[in-house]
Amino acid sequence: MRKSYCFLAAFILATLFSFSANAQSVTITGNVKDKSSKENVPAVSVVVKGSSSGTYTNSNGNFSIRVAKLPVTLVITEVNHESSEVIVNDASDLKIELTLKTTIGQDIVIAASRAPQRVLEAPVTIERFGSASIRNMAAPSYYEALTNLKGVDMHTASLTFRTVTTRGFVSSGNTRLNQLVDGMDNQAPGLNFSVSSIVGLTEMDVDNIELLSGASSALYGSGGINGTLLINSKNPFKFQGLSFNVKQGIMHTDGKQRSPAPYYNWSFRYAKAINNKFAFKFSVEMAKGSDWQADDYRNKAQTGILSTVIGGNRNSDPNFNGINIYGDETSRSMDGFAFYVQDQIRRGVLAASGGLVDLVSLQNSYYGFLGNPVYPTPTQISGFSTFFGFPAGLQAVLQSPAIAAQTAQMFPFYNGFKNNYFKGASVSRTGYNEKDLVDYNSLNVKMNAGFHWKITDKIEASINTYIGTGTTVYTGANRYSLKGFKIGQHKLEVKAKNWMVRGYTTQENSGDSYIGDAVGAYLNEVARPSSVWFPTYIGTFSEVRRAMGLGALPNASNISLHNQLRDILDNATVNPFTGGAIAGSTRFIPGTAQFNAASNAIKTTPINKPGGSKFLDKSSLWASEFQLNVSDAGHFSDKVEIIVGGGWKQWSLKSQGTIFADTAGTINVSETGGYLQLKKKLFKDALTLTGALRYDVQSNFDGRWTPRVAAVIKVAKENFLRLSYQTAYRFPSNQNQYINLALGGGAGGFLIGSLPEFQTLYKLNSTRPGYKASSVFNTRGTGYRNGTIADSNRLVQAIFKPLTPETVGSYEIGYRGVLGKKF
Repeated sequence: MRKSYCFLAAFILATLFSFSANAQSVTITGNVKDKSSKENVPAVSVVVKGSSSGTYTNSNGNFSIRVAKLPVTLVITEVNHESSEVIVNDASDLKIELTLKTTIGQDIVIAASRAPQRVLEAPVTIERFGSASIRNMAAPSYYEALTNLKGVDMHTASLTFRTVTTRGFVSSGNTRLNQLVDGMDNQAPGLNFSVSSIVGLTEMDVDNIELLSGASSALYGSGGINGTLLINSKNPFKFQGLSFNVKQGIMHTDGKQRSPAPYYNWSFRYAKAINNKFAFKFSVEMAKGSDWQADDYRNKAQTGILSTVIGGNRNSDPNFNGINIYGDETSRSMDGFAFYVQDQIRRGVLAASGGLVDLVSLQNSYYGFLGNPVYPTPTQISGFSTFFGFPAGLQAVLQSPAIAAQTAQMFPFYNGFKNNYFKGASVSRTGYNEKDLVDYNSLNVKMNAGFHWKITDKIEASINTYIGTGTTVYTGANRYSLKGFKIGQHKLEVKAKNWMVRGYTTQENSGDSYIGDAVGAYLNEVARPSSVWFPTYIGTFSEVRRAMGLGALPNASNISLHNQLRDILDNATVNPFTGGAIAGSTRFIPGTAQFNAASNAIKTTPINKPGGSKFLDKSSLWASEFQLNVSDAGHFSDKVEIIVGGGWKQWSLKSQGTIFADTAGTINVSETGGYLQLKKKLFKDALTLTGALRYDVQSNFDGRWTPRVAAVIKVAKENFLRLSYQTAYRFPSNQNQYINLALGGGAGGFLIGSLPEFQTLYKLNSTRPGYKASSVFNTRGTGYRNGTIADSNRLVQAIFKPLTPETVGSYEIGYRGVLGKKF
């Protein structure tokens, strides 16, 4: 009990002492403005000289700092202004004005060498813009403003999905450029593209962006072949207060695609520091608009995922395949289909008759005997066989109802093929425009939140979360509608001036995302299966053409007949040429209840199920990283700067078989790497040499060494020449390795991974060799006139080489300097 009283007394005394100390302290408040513009300057550092006590101005340029007693000297610094020292003798509000720096080229960058340095002295090409530039840009989003950086190409797949490329071929979902948001790899674990345009920082929370153009794997690892983009957020200690930004506009003002529609981009941020010991921030951004519609309706010739634009439209080409029309990928060669049906029936009858009846041989003999394409009835065939003295047993087989039915079924295909009615043409199903299949109501919501703790004046810990969700459209091997797509990134980090350690995770959820192409194709299959549509179309075409030859029907051009048959197969339940009922229903019309019900069923059925197009992806990434600048340890600082670092990543691929070959369970892919950088100044800082070396190894691949060497030569005051040799590599992406994606619909087939086990799974290295797509296309073009299924001599077998990392080497010479303090 006595101990408890002693503890209570000590606590009361400590509290009273604290109150007494606070009562004697002084609070200094003030405001910082730009001397020329008189605008408030946010994020200005205010530090008590000779101590570690300090704060930052808020968004209105105001600050407040507590000191033990007066007078004190405050050191006022901000990157774009000249530093200033102010002696404070009393606690009245201070009015401080800073002078804008007149010397350009003083920006500090970190990305070039993973350590702070002036952009003038960076050893490689680097571009940067800060929060002031972002605040003043005339663009719907800060990501779009990246196009203003030198050497940047931007691929726009939709309103909210953009892909950055430097020094390479622009593409959607570039996997050759690293994107790091607050040091975290921003690549979606399953879909493999960087998502900082839809799941990154909110615009109000972006502090600065740095872009390394070209090879940059030596410091940043796999993927930096085209470059590395670093997007860094605002520290809540430095950037405090409430901020909001409202952007609104009007889209589609020309009215060509759709009626004018509003565009909204609203963002909000609040940050607060508590006793300069703790700080938190919260920001949210919402972008909403009516996306642009993909409306390229040109015709294309397609083999697998390879295609070439050609002439023609739906009215002139029976095999029309529109670029942004889906479902018309389902196509058949009329000759090939006719030959296939003929061959299948022929083989079936041969087997059923014990090898006695070869329908094709009989048809050929009958043609030769009669000399014209008249339909052979069982009685006629019987008479024909009696005339030539066929055995009585064979005559009985020929007159059986079963053989008669087979003969009647085969004859239109046999006859059309033999008489070249089809003229080598192919025919495709009628497709649906993309605008009827995907959701163009783009919505993107981002949320960032963080809590920071200054453990000491030099060590800061933080936990941050980044969440994004929305709806957009993405172009890959197919057109993907990312609907309700969600990604969360969560990071724990501790850092000081010369070291840092962080761990983070990326959690992906594909939501209700689906393949747009597949929806169009499967709508056709639900209404009228291709197993009905193509036989009815091709058989009717042959019979009508035969009737025209006999004078039973007026003659018409092939394209006219094609167009009539398409209209019948899409919109009729009875074939007017034959009088027979057509199985299935008529084509679904967009906007009807029937269309919507069928479309929703397809969109909610997984890809790996019959008639499905939905992804079920919940892949994740777990990663850790550290870095240490050891220059201050042991007397290195005046000799050479040494930076060491390393990291570990593990991707867990979990798509339930809808993207990856993971039906047996989660696939784990690990990667480990480390790097070393040495920097030395020589000849009174006239020459700076930098060398870096990195080693990385991944689960399915041997390790890779990537060196970088650079020299920066000071040719005059504020004028520098740089020379460098850089290397980069890219381990094959998770999709490159493990994808097992059913393309869905008419194109059919799978996109498969390039690891050796896929060749075994699909028997490509044994009984079912694969062929080059170009040779398949050429083979199909030869037709079936030789009596076999195409000219197989034109097929070129594909040679599957071992999958290896992609590498690149880059030599660079550059100059950066300041001329006349203005250029």
